Amino acid sequence: NRRKKKGDSILENPSIPNPFPELCCSPFASVLSTSLLPKATSRKKQVIKVYSEDDTSRTLEVPSDITARDVCQLLILKNHYVDDHSWTLFEQLTHTGLGRAIEDHELVMEVQSNWVMEEETKLYFRKNYAKYEFFKNPLSFFPDHMISFPSETNAALSHSGILQMFVSSSTYPEIHGYLYAKEQGKKSWKKLYFLLRRSGLYFSTKGTSKEPRHLQFFCEFSNSDMYMSLTGKKISGAPTNYGFCFKPNKSGGSRDLKQLCADDEQSRTCWMTAIRLLKYGMQLYQNYMQPYQGRSGCSPLNITPMRSISENSLVAMDFSGHRSRIIENPTEALSVAVEEGLAWRRRGCLRLNSHGSPIAMSNMGMSIHRSQSWFHHKISREEAQRLILQHGLVDGVFLVRDSQSNPKTFVLSLSHGLKIKHFQIVPLEDDGKLFYTLDDGHTRFTDLIQLVEFYQLNKGVLPCKLKHYCARIAL
Repeated sequence: NRRKKKGDSILENPSIPNPFPELCCSPFASVLSTSLLPKATSRKKQVIKVYSEDDTSRTLEVPSDITARDVCQLLILKNHYVDDHSWTLFEQLTHTGLGRAIEDHELVMEVQSNWVMEEETKLYFRKNYAKYEFFKNPLSFFPDHMISFPSETNAALSHSGILQMFVSSSTYPEIHGYLYAKEQGKKSWKKLYFLLRRSGLYFSTKGTSKEPRHLQFFCEFSNSDMYMSLTGKKISGAPTNYGFCFKPNKSGGSRDLKQLCADDEQSRTCWMTAIRLLKYGMQLYQNYMQPYQGRSGCSPLNITPMRSISENSLVAMDFSGHRSRIIENPTEALSVAVEEGLAWRRRGCLRLNSHGSPIAMSNMGMSIHRSQSWFHHKISREEAQRLILQHGLVDGVFLVRDSQSNPKTFVLSLSHGLKIKHFQIVPLEDDGKLFYTLDDGHTRFTDLIQLVEFYQLNKGVLPCKLKHYCARIAL
């Protein structure tokens, strides 16, 4: 007990100087705060089990009132991961093929208390790059044909105007459009015109009529959670792959689900984002802002990565001549960095190759990409799409995998415009050397690592740059 009190006093005593002032605004603050440390009146502890993509798991003993964000922060610290504010706790229902990202503020024990014995439910720790993307670019999340504003509101709303209306205004925008709904107790689906209002979700019994006598109540959200369908048409028999549903808290099973299905990913994203905002409102914005609070001069809508003093003091140098010189041209500095990286990889291949034979070194160059987090060996097209979907359909989310149709080639799977696109990486042999290309040989790379690094800096033939890779982390 004496040791615990001593530890608490060190953290709470303002007279002791902080040796690392630059960490004052760290996103780890919530984990290192006294709220998660034992106190004289200790809180009840619970045990939770969290899984990763490769089905490794970790058991944690946590306070009964711990939030999803704090569980993520604990796992980030324990595994020494970099916190880019996209780590998320997911709830996955195996038998029904449903999943959802648990909101950062939700209490994990409350989530688990809604689990039923008949359903195998797991908690997963993974990244979700789309978690708060609508705060950065709301216009792309709410297409004009699906949203209506109150008549007294100016139709040409600005970026911040839409956010203000969704988050804090009493006049909530109306979302409308066609959805397929699964009829209760039947296998059939019916296409209906739906409207989302502050009071709940409604459908029209007469075409697109919005008259009160034609509107029938479908669902409200205070006592239910929204899930995305992860299996497409397989389990529910839905007409498209863009399904989502509402599951009442402490539901008895799949018979109580209110299942819906959209025509495309843009529609599903719009509906689900609007419902999240309707249910949680300002709380979502506070969740989004929390990592940036207390940082002076940091705009939440235009965030640039901060560099340390030591990084700012570094310059590119050229030591190839008789006298060293500073490289002023950024383009030259970039090309030198790429060249150095290639030389380092070649030296690494030579070090790892004990026999020094050209064949062994060639094989090493061909397989060096397998150590990269973005490479997924022998996964199907469907698995790749599911993995990207779970990481969030933000422009630039990607992975590289083996091609199933042609064993000698690779495939770059990339998210862009709320769609997942696949680009074949073809090997070329020229003058006894092996290269990889995405554009029929116009741009050639000695290995897949060089290819990925190039397209992280240049869009080239791709619709966007490679930004976030999908990784199967281990806990």
